[in-house]
Amino acid sequence: MSTLKEAKVGQTVKVKKLGGEGAIKRRIMDMGITKGVEVYIRKVAPLGDPIEVTVRGYELSLRKQDAEMIEVE
Repeated sequence: MSTLKEAKVGQTVKVKKLGGEGAIKRRIMDMGITKGVEVYIRKVAPLGDPIEVTVRGYELSLRKQDAEMIEVE
């Protein structure tokens, strides 16, 4: 079991499960990140925050804490 935070740049991963609850989970889902969707890791800042991804054709920036809550395969 790994998280989006551990995925490498250039990798495409599939979302398995969303962690977190309430507002945090809703914010992640509002970005279009839901179970089964594919996420492409475009860029990770030198300190690991933010993580830039492409989801459903949209380019997004994720905070490291949010990425830790997204389980991927």
